[in-house]
Amino acid sequence: MNKKILVVDDDNDIIEPLELILESKRYKVLSITKGKLVSSSIASFKPDLILLDILMSGSDGREICKTLKKDKKTLDIIIIMMSAHPTAQKDSLEAGANDFIAKPFETTELMLLLEKYLSKPKKSS
Repeated sequence: MNKKILVVDDDNDIIEPLELILESKRYKVLSITKGKLVSSSIASFKPDLILLDILMSGSDGREICKTLKKDKKTLDIIIIMMSAHPTAQKDSLEAGANDFIAKPFETTELMLLLEKYLSKPKKSS
């Protein structure tokens, strides 16, 4: 079964290329642009990992992360936060994120980070 990644970002210029990259690597991807949809998206999609933007209009990714890490149903979901803000890495880790990637990022950098958390021996199809 392919790993599932939930992308949460309010910028379609980030979401669209991310979807293409992730789907080309055989990940199943669901992208949402509103933080308030995170809980329902997790319930229906059941992601293995969440790529979560820190600053979105109407939502704070740090608060979303804290909420998910306090809930026993979602605390084991890997959360990688993303931002171009200079203090974002420290803020992300303090919010409970598993890791952080700075925007803009290289595809190779993102793939290495995802593999770090999602790698399992590949099964022959």
